[in-house]
Amino acid sequence: MPTESGSWAAARQTKQKRKSHSLSIKRTNSSEQDRPGLQREMLEGQDSKLPSSVRNTLLELFGQIEREFENLYLENLELRREIDTLNDRLAVEGQAIDGAELSKGQMKTKASHSTSQLSQKLKTTYKASTSKIVSSFKTTTSRAICQLVKDYVGHRDGLWDVSVTRTQPVVLGTASADHTALLWSIETGKCLIKYVGHAGSVNSIKFHPTEQIALTASGDQTAHIWRYMVQLPTPQPTADTSQISGEEEVDFSDKDENDGDGDASSDCPTVRVPLTALKSHQGVVIAADWLVGGKQAVTASWDRTANLYDVETSELVHSLTGHDQELTHCCTHPTQRLVVTSSRDTTFRLWDFRDPSIHSVNVFQGHTDTVTSAVFTVGDNVVSGSDDRTVKVWDLKNMRSPIATIRTDSAINRISVSVGQRIIALPHDNRQVRLFDMSGVRLARLPRSNRQGHRRMVCCCAWSEDHPTCNLFTCGFDRQAIGWNINIPALLQEK
Repeated sequence: MPTESGSWAAARQTKQKRKSHSLSIKRTNSSEQDRPGLQREMLEGQDSKLPSSVRNTLLELFGQIEREFENLYLENLELRREIDTLNDRLAVEGQAIDGAELSKGQMKTKASHSTSQLSQKLKTTYKASTSKIVSSFKTTTSRAICQLVKDYVGHRDGLWDVSVTRTQPVVLGTASADHTALLWSIETGKCLIKYVGHAGSVNSIKFHPTEQIALTASGDQTAHIWRYMVQLPTPQPTADTSQISGEEEVDFSDKDENDGDGDASSDCPTVRVPLTALKSHQGVVIAADWLVGGKQAVTASWDRTANLYDVETSELVHSLTGHDQELTHCCTHPTQRLVVTSSRDTTFRLWDFRDPSIHSVNVFQGHTDTVTSAVFTVGDNVVSGSDDRTVKVWDLKNMRSPIATIRTDSAINRISVSVGQRIIALPHDNRQVRLFDMSGVRLARLPRSNRQGHRRMVCCCAWSEDHPTCNLFTCGFDRQAIGWNINIPALLQEK
């Protein structure tokens, strides 16, 4: 049996010593658990304008800070003892080598090397501890600014797209891989309409600018235009989910997923036949949108083309060709006859239909992977997101290079830009949703905990300017959509 070397045995003893020291720290902390309670009692008699819940949260955070710094202080003392012990050992060993003393320069070099290693370890420990404290503050702030209001559960498969009507009554629409599109009451979370006219995955949903008409794109190689009539139910009081506690980054097991029984949509009215079907594509129709005014619609397909249709006659007006690979998204300008299409060929193209006689095209090159979406802002900007984990903001008047670039840690899916405040919402493959301003400054991340947020890839975001409670909606492949309340003034003030 191999024997341990002297250095290995010493390292093992040091590791055991640190482990016993860690246990002693835990015992010390456990004996002082009543300290936050004592602080709370001392502060109860003081005048304060803060609500009791906020005061309790602050007390807990300050208690955590105190415990963290106590641990750092104790570990600092232990490290100093180790440094002293090491220096003594080096002095003894220096006297024993060949019966002669080491020079002061050699002794200083060895001691300095060991001290620098321990100093680096102390710095690492300090950074790790303080990062936990800062993370606690960020979590509390994020939850105060971004609150989950309602979730919308009823689909049998993942959701690809989410959209909000631009006319009254304001309702939510979701498009799913289960071949259906559902319309929801934003206040109650109840399904209002179920569209079952497609024979394939419903990949996108957009609402007519002035009428109760929806446009859906599907894997059955068609886009459908269909009419809906909804009557909103009376809102019922709901529990406040903003106070739900739990650590961020909690993973979910498969048993937490929705069973997919479809009970939420089983008793709602069903629309089976469209007003018209747009059938000119030879591949999956991945997205569709209305041009300004609602008299024309554009579709994007995996057959590498985008088609422009006359809504009244269903006739093909233009076939937009030029992309080298499958299209991933299309979007129209809110006030001008402009269309932008995204593709797996790492580009997106701007199509100009403001002159009826001709349509010009401009190609934007700046990404290194699939462009998953590109959307217009109210002004002269386009925001593009990509699987290369970047988002770029472009000026339509100068298309040579982006005016801002946002770098993230995960691929980006269908993004959305708020009309009023020009805040970019980024849905990620890693289940996160982040908010940035147009200059690329990160504003917030939507909270994720054991009871909030998406459990799977977030596919799409959609801002709503017309609803008083929910102003941002997200959907993902965990079969649900979520309505959020984003306190935009507080968000911008935090920036």
